[in-house]
Amino acid sequence: MFEPKFTITNKILKNVGVIEACKEVIENAPLVPAWEAKFREEAVVRTVHHGTHIEGNELSLAQAQRVIEGERVVAKERDVQEVINYRNVIRYIDEEGRKREKYTEGELKKLHRLTCERILEKEKCGRYRQVRVVIKDSATGEITFSPPPPVEVPFQLEAFFGWLNSKKGREVHPVLRAGITHYELVRIHPFLDGNGRVARAMATLVLFREGYDVKRFFSLEEHYDRDALGYYRALQSVERRGGEMTGWLEYFTEGLAIELAKIKEKVRRLSIDLRLKRKAGGQIALSERQLKLVEYLEEHGQITMAEATRLIPMVSEDTLLRDLKDLQKKGILVKRGVTKGTRYVLRGR
Repeated sequence: MFEPKFTITNKILKNVGVIEACKEVIENAPLVPAWEAKFREEAVVRTVHHGTHIEGNELSLAQAQRVIEGERVVAKERDVQEVINYRNVIRYIDEEGRKREKYTEGELKKLHRLTCERILEKEKCGRYRQVRVVIKDSATGEITFSPPPPVEVPFQLEAFFGWLNSKKGREVHPVLRAGITHYELVRIHPFLDGNGRVARAMATLVLFREGYDVKRFFSLEEHYDRDALGYYRALQSVERRGGEMTGWLEYFTEGLAIELAKIKEKVRRLSIDLRLKRKAGGQIALSERQLKLVEYLEEHGQITMAEATRLIPMVSEDTLLRDLKDLQKKGILVKRGVTKGTRYVLRGR
């Protein structure tokens, strides 16, 4: 029976506390922009780009976005296919993965088939490796890790999934379950290729399925790609410590905390006081222009038409007036004064 070894340290507790606080703010933001979908699209592009770039994909972020949008780019065929495949992986997690409760090896194999379509031979996609492999340092050629022999792979995966689906396993915090999933799949290294992407995808699936999708605004892959040395060192630290995962889980929880803190600040800038949510009776969708107006009002307390024009100079006064009237209608603003003395303030201020 698989049993992960780790200790709940003060650092892990602190990181999980930050994650919970950020999650609360993001999910209960009183103003959810009409372009919330844009946040998700940006997160998908970052996830796909950085999730493949860390494995050696040479496409830039802009090129990856163009591929995702269906455009042609001049690049290596494999690089383009990797981006297409990982987009399909994220789509599967988003659309299908959260519908189930139990985790299965069939689901793991599905993620691998999506990851390696048209990259590996068809008979190797979704199939456990039949050969022994080693992980080498790309710079020195030194062997850094020896995954279990192929005969052990199905047994170790069966034990891991048994724990993941067990009552005892489900008592562990979802964020730690995701981190354990990430490491254990990297360690077992069940496939010939694509193990890193599959491990990260499966960890994301655990987060999404267990209530930590956080509006799907975040990208852990970006954090790992920007700190690739620290990421790999944290993974390797487990074997050096005899299978003790504490250091890795500190790193994993810190990465999610950092990423969600960035999202929280972004959402806060685009949100208004919680009391407005109560007054409006729920979440309010605003345009990007309206969000700029609200941000200005939060900082300055009021806004005149002249100030609105300076703030958003590329549109007509009539358009800005319609935006302000719509904010009035939604119960966010109050108009005070007349003619040239007209100003708008946040309701309740």
